[in-house]
Amino acid sequence: QVQLEESGGASVQAGGSLKLACSVSGFVGTITQYCMAWFRQVPGKEREGVATITNRDATEYANSVKGRFSISRDNTRKRVYLQMNSLGPEDTAVYYCATRRTSFCSFGSWEYNYWGQGTQVTVSS
Repeated sequence: QVQLEESGGASVQAGGSLKLACSVSGFVGTITQYCMAWFRQVPGKEREGVATITNRDATEYANSVKGRFSISRDNTRKRVYLQMNSLGPEDTAVYYCATRRTSFCSFGSWEYNYWGQGTQVTVSS
């Protein structure tokens, strides 16, 4: 069974950086066949797509994080990362990694089959 586990969440001050990691296991085929994505959610709001990366390493970002965040994947180590720079209080959320077996990605949470449990990121002003 496909399993995802996030790590790297922490409390940081505004302007700081964090790097989140997602460990992937149990997938059918190889990790190169999967779209990977990062979402985030705060209480009372819908889950928001943050960044996606296709099996061809094409990336897309939400406008709110473009230029500050960077998604990458390491197929050998079966990991996906989210480098977050210039963090602000608006970035405070639980961050989730998600995946689906497809050649393209989307920012729709309903499109994803597998999810991690999330990791908390808190940014203080």
